[in-house]
Formats: sequence, C-alpha cells, structure tokens
Amino acid sequence: MVKLNPGQSTRSIYLGLACLSLTLHLLLAFFCLSVLQTTCVPHTSSSSTSSSIPRTDARHHHSVSHSSSSSAACSSNKLPTSPQIEERHKPAANVFDHKGNGSFSEAAEKAKKLTGEAKQKSHSKLEELFKHPLYNLPHAELQQDDWLLRLKTDEDATDTSSQEEETEDSIPSDGEWQSASQEEGYDKDTWTTNKETHPPWLRFHLGISRWALYDRKDPNLTELTHYLATQRILGAVQKTGGTQLKLLLSFPNYGQALLKPMRQPRDAETDVNLFYFSDFERHNAEIAAFHLDRVLGFNRIPPVVGRLINVTTEIREITTDHKLSKTFFTSPAGNACFHGECEYYCSTENPVCGRPHALEVSLASMLPDLSLAPRRSWRSPWRRSYSRTKLAQWEKDPAYCDTVKKTPPYNHGTRLVDLIDMAVLDFLMSNMDRHHYETFETFGNETFMLHLDNGRAFGRHSQDEPSILVPLTQCCRIRRSTLLRLRLLSHPDFRLGDIMRESLAQDPLGRIAPLLSEPHLSALDRRLTTVLQVVQKCQEKHNDVIYNDVEISDQHYDYQPD
Repeated sequence: MVKLNPGQSTRSIYLGLACLSLTLHLLLAFFCLSVLQTTCVPHTSSSSTSSSIPRTDARHHHSVSHSSSSSAACSSNKLPTSPQIEERHKPAANVFDHKGNGSFSEAAEKAKKLTGEAKQKSHSKLEELFKHPLYNLPHAELQQDDWLLRLKTDEDATDTSSQEEETEDSIPSDGEWQSASQEEGYDKDTWTTNKETHPPWLRFHLGISRWALYDRKDPNLTELTHYLATQRILGAVQKTGGTQLKLLLSFPNYGQALLKPMRQPRDAETDVNLFYFSDFERHNAEIAAFHLDRVLGFNRIPPVVGRLINVTTEIREITTDHKLSKTFFTSPAGNACFHGECEYYCSTENPVCGRPHALEVSLASMLPDLSLAPRRSWRSPWRRSYSRTKLAQWEKDPAYCDTVKKTPPYNHGTRLVDLIDMAVLDFLMSNMDRHHYETFETFGNETFMLHLDNGRAFGRHSQDEPSILVPLTQCCRIRRSTLLRLRLLSHPDFRLGDIMRESLAQDPLGRIAPLLSEPHLSALDRRLTTVLQVVQKCQEKHNDVIYNDVEISDQHYDYQPD
C-alpha cells in the first residue's frame, strides 16, 4: 500500500489554485481590454467633422467604411479587423490623442472654427445678388433673327449641298461636321446639331444674341472659363493691330483666346505723370472688367479668365511666329523674357518676363470670325483727343450732348443709353481709353455695344476721373434698370466692393492673390456713390432723365443710396 506525502498533496492543491487564479485574471484582463476598445470607437459620420447620431441602415454602414485617421490610444491594442472597421477607428486620432495634435478641447475649438467657416462660406452675397429680381427681369422671347449664329437645319444643309455639288467639303444632310485638319495636335472632332458635341467656345458663339453676349444663367459660362484656364495650348502667335503686346493662342479643339501678359505688379498704380494713352495694359484689369460688367448686369464683355502659363514650353517652344520667337532672351536674373513687336513697350527695356518661367496672363474668349459675324467699328462721340495739348470738342462745349442726340444712331433707339452704360462702367473702373466701340452688323442699330479692350482700366485707385462720366453729366439720361441695379449695389447687403471681391476670388489667379487690391475695391464704392449723386442732380433739373426699359415697382425694387 502506497502512503501519500501530505506535503506533496498540499503543494498540488496550492499549484492548482494558483493556475485557476491566473486563468481568472487573464479572462478578466481580456474582458477589460474588450470594453476599453469599444469605448475608444466614437460614432462619426464620413462627411462631417461634428458628431451625429449614427444611422443603422446600409447607407450608414457604407459611409463608415470611408472614414479616415486612427486613434493612437487604441492603435496599440488593435484586434484583427476588416478594413472597414480599421478605417472606422481612424477619426479618433485627432480628437482623443493628447500626445498628438492637441487635446480634446483644442479639437473641439478647431471643429467649431471649421463649422463657422463653412457657414460663412455658404453665405454668398454674389449668389444672393444674382437671385434678386433685378437680375431676373422678364424678357421677350428671342426670335430666330435675334441670334447671331444658328446651326443649319437638314433643309439648309441639303440646299447648300445642291448648290455646291462639286465642293468636297460641303455639309452633309445629317448636319454633321467632321474635322479634316491634318495639322498635328488638333482633335479629330465630330460636331452635329446636338449641342453636347460642341466645345465650350462654339456654344458661347451660338449663344450670342441681339441683346447680350451671353446669358448669365447659362452653365456653359462656367465650362468656358474652365476650358480657357486648363486647355492645352497648341499654338501662340502675336496678334496684329493695337498698340501693345498681345498673343493669339490656339487650342486642340479649334478654340482660340486673346492673351495679355502681366507687365507690372497687380497693385501698382499708374504714374501720375503718364498720359492715359501711355499707360501699360494690365492683365488683371481685363479680368476685373469682365467681372464688373457681369455684376452690373450688362453681359457685354467676352468671358475672361486668369491663367499661369510657362513662357518657355507654352509660348517659345510652340510658336510658329518667327518675328516673335526672335525676341526671346534670358534676363540677367535668369528669367525667360520676350517683348514681341508693337507700337508701345515692345523692347528689351520693357520685356515680359516669367519667374523664371511662370507668367500670369489674362485669356479672353474670342468672338466669332469676322467672315461669319462681321462687326462695325464706331467712333465714340466722347472720344478723347489723344493729344498732349489739344482738347476734344466735348471738353469745350457743355451743350455737346444736344448735338449728339440729333445725330444717328443716337437720335432713336437705345444707342445713347447704351453709351451711357459704357460710360458708367468706364468711370467705375477708371478707364479713359475708350475711343471706339463695336456692334454686330447683322443686328443693325437695334443691338448692344461690345465693351472690348479694357486693359488700361484700374490704373489708379487714389484718384477719380470725372471726365469719363461726361456723357451722363451732359445728357442726363440713364436706363432705369441700370439705375436700379446701381442703387442696389450701394446697399450694405450688396456693396459693390464686397460683391467684386467675392466674384474675383472665383478666378484661378484670384485664388493665389487678390486680383484687385482693397483700395481699388473701396474706389468702386466711392465712384458708385458719385454716379448716383450725378443722377440725383440730373433729376433735380430735368424730368426725362430715366429711360424706362423695365416695368417694375420702385417700392419693391428700388434702393436709395446710403
């Protein structure tokens, strides 16, 4: 019979109790670890920085799988999880990691700030302005002859084909146009009567009517400016005519744009000793003029956009203009420069230079070719003398407008008030260089005036030029719709300077730095007050100041200046 040793039995019992205790502690540890990880996962939304009540449907499950960023407090204790759950852990890092990017309170303050910025960003004065009834006035339906260009119908195309049977490139009966260009780099496009097949520049041309260059509500306007700012540049040549350097750019889908380069810093004021006809043209003035014309509701300046281009790869290396290519050189500072050939400022003393290759430019949409839509150039009745010593007739004769009113085409229709619209625009942006204007011949005298060539605007913010406003002061005549919009833009809710600041910020160059300095924006408000004061004085002296072009109630739409 074997005798048991009491000491061994006691040790076995103790060892078993110790193992049981260790097992229980391990189970407790795993249980606590599980609870800790559950509390480390906050309920978050995939699209918002603020917390929200989670949804228990399939959409919420899908949104959770797109969350990002991980909690450092929990990352060291991560269990094997699916990618969706692993992604779900990530947002906690910025909130709960005290050793990382800040404390919980700091994260909360940051979230508040972001929320406040989002609310502020969502409040757009520009959008509210364009929703105002004055920018949505009813218009008569446009007739077929109110469009500058139109697509040929099947019948038109058939007639053309029958008349030009021997012409290889006659338009087929289905209205389809196919690119036959053999030039390298151009797209092999096929355009039909369906507008969806047309590039933005062609849709812009087809949208020109008797009364405006474009419809502000047309979504193609956004597509066109984006196209100008991003499209690959295929060719660059110097444009003939004019006094200063400008280039004609070509794009792969047969579109073109007029380029004006940056010649001086955006906020540089014109030298007070320079005559108005001796000043540099400014790329930012062309951009700002388009935005101002649109804000005033005129829609008579072709869309213009800013762009940063490479002087070397996007001009020098692709140009076929031998005269232009000969003017390129490298400056002592190592910058790529050129000057072209023109009447003013085209020399090595006044070059256009990149930094070292990047150059700010304005790109303006080209109007339809003159062979398709001929334009007539009119000498402005209030043209300056462009002389250092002589004065123009209107500068010597206070009753000059009486003569203009008796002269065609200013003696009937809207041409006179159109001219005064342009004078108001020029005064607001201080543009003294308005010697001619153009209209489309197709529409005769019953049409709007094109507000082209605004490069010498926004030269001085510290000084106003009253002589620009002489057409209004002498004629005492203004459109009612123009006056109502000017009064609206003097209201604190729609201050012109604020509206222009927001509008210009949408331009690609405006996202880099303001296209107009704050003094220029303040000058817009100051000059607007001057215009309204001139109209007020006219109304005190005359009874026929307002040309009534709209039938609306003053009590509902009219704002008096502050």
